[in-house]
Amino acid sequence: MPSNAPQDNSTTRCQGDHLTIGPFYIQTVSGGQYRIDGGTLFGVVPRLLWERQFLPDENHRILQETNCMLVETDHKRILIDTGYGSKLTQRFRKHHDITQTDPLVTNLAKLNIQPDQIDLVILSHLHFDHAGGSTRFDENQQLVPTFPNAEYVVQQQEWETAMADLPELKGAYYKNDFELLAQTGQLRLVKAEEQILPGIRVRKTGGHTEGHQVIYIEHENEGAVFAGDICATKSHQPFAWCMSYDTNLLQTRREKTKLLAEIHQNNWWLLFDHDPTIFAMKPS
Repeated sequence: MPSNAPQDNSTTRCQGDHLTIGPFYIQTVSGGQYRIDGGTLFGVVPRLLWERQFLPDENHRILQETNCMLVETDHKRILIDTGYGSKLTQRFRKHHDITQTDPLVTNLAKLNIQPDQIDLVILSHLHFDHAGGSTRFDENQQLVPTFPNAEYVVQQQEWETAMADLPELKGAYYKNDFELLAQTGQLRLVKAEEQILPGIRVRKTGGHTEGHQVIYIEHENEGAVFAGDICATKSHQPFAWCMSYDTNLLQTRREKTKLLAEIHQNNWWLLFDHDPTIFAMKPS
């Protein structure tokens, strides 16, 4: 158990921004907040319904969080997703009401954790708000990995899609966020379902992107699942509440239904990547 974790005799516990599952101490670390058009986040769901969950501003934007998960054991520090990082243009920042410059690194520092102390980064997919914090510019304006000692885990299909420069996905991926990782030898590509470490595995879902993956954290009969953008907030749990960004909407619906049933059946925790008010819950 990490030294900064509160002591607790129970095996599983969720309180505020942290969760304990066996040897895994999980806490959410913000990779930055931003605003996005509510309609794009909820697709076919009428505004009359989604604005009851998220109050839009005068520009029809709603607040979103990037809940990066810091998973600690006695021997490892693991990050799930990296937020949007520090490389965004001023125009992009203004459009999304982004004022923070390097939120994930700043918020890790508040926990007395430096970038070189992260051992493993698992990326649910390679969109800017999940992979943008994987790299940054150093003091000489050279692009470097944000976490120099970490291995980065990505689904091979996600990598191939992101690197393909497909015209229909223009603007969906920014290669500065991840291309360097192959050059530095820090990239680990996985296929379908693989165990990354004892108690941590990934499974490709597709749906939101072709190579989107969810991350399982398990110990004996306990568990938590980081659903990524298959179920981004607590409001996305209903069948039809999906993002307009999904490349395969029917696959998202299928995988979300399957995943939520699995989580409910096992009495696991569901971890949200974008909800600004709650990061974990047990679906009823």
